[in-house]
Amino acid sequence: MARAATLPRLTWQGATISDVRRESMTGTTLRLDVADWPGHRAGQHVDVRLTAPDGYAAVRPYSLASAAGSSLVEITVDTTPDGEVSPYLAHTARPGHHVEVRGPLGSWFVWEVTDSSPVQLVGGGSGVVPLMSMLRTHRDAGHPSLMQLLYSVAGPDHLLYRDELHQLEQQGAVTHVYTRQAPSGSTRPPGRLTAAELAELTLPAAMRPACFVCGPTGFVETVLERLVELGHEPDRLRAERYGERSTP
Repeated sequence: MARAATLPRLTWQGATISDVRRESMTGTTLRLDVADWPGHRAGQHVDVRLTAPDGYAAVRPYSLASAAGSSLVEITVDTTPDGEVSPYLAHTARPGHHVEVRGPLGSWFVWEVTDSSPVQLVGGGSGVVPLMSMLRTHRDAGHPSLMQLLYSVAGPDHLLYRDELHQLEQQGAVTHVYTRQAPSGSTRPPGRLTAAELAELTLPAAMRPACFVCGPTGFVETVLERLVELGHEPDRLRAERYGERSTP
């Protein structure tokens, strides 16, 4: 069992890639062996640094997908076109390769097992990654509160954590909304998440759920606006946008 994560690790540390698992057409999960990992909270992230032979270094933040409370360190990387870091991590990195990491980082967009409130998660695309850490932490803790995920994704080829989320979907904890291509047999045509669907597919404001929203900026801003319109209290909402790490 890892030590409780109370302070971020602000220095760079070497990490060895121990496992590479393809999640989707563009997404890959990497398991990292990090010596003396201090543990992390559900929703935190790490900075990853790659250094070229000529000394040029590129740094990118990646959310932790693994459950809090263990020594397991996993990130899921979705390829960014023309990116400097994500194409290597998603398509070239192999077990035994080395990177540098700094973290865990972040104290705003986190869910704690001590919170007994119901939880509504809303993810767009690879914004599901930190939410997956929350789902796994909730599951591993045998937490009694209600937690459910609404996952908006382009199509089946872009779906992350397919088997794991399918099991949770059968239990009523996950709902998928496909925006560009729906799977065969789907009764909902592809399209963006509507205000009516958000109202129907999320926990009602009367339950006062803690809401965590992560995804592209436009998606996040629209969802937050609509949740407030549905009566959710702004101080019960937490959001993280692509390329941005929120602070209180």
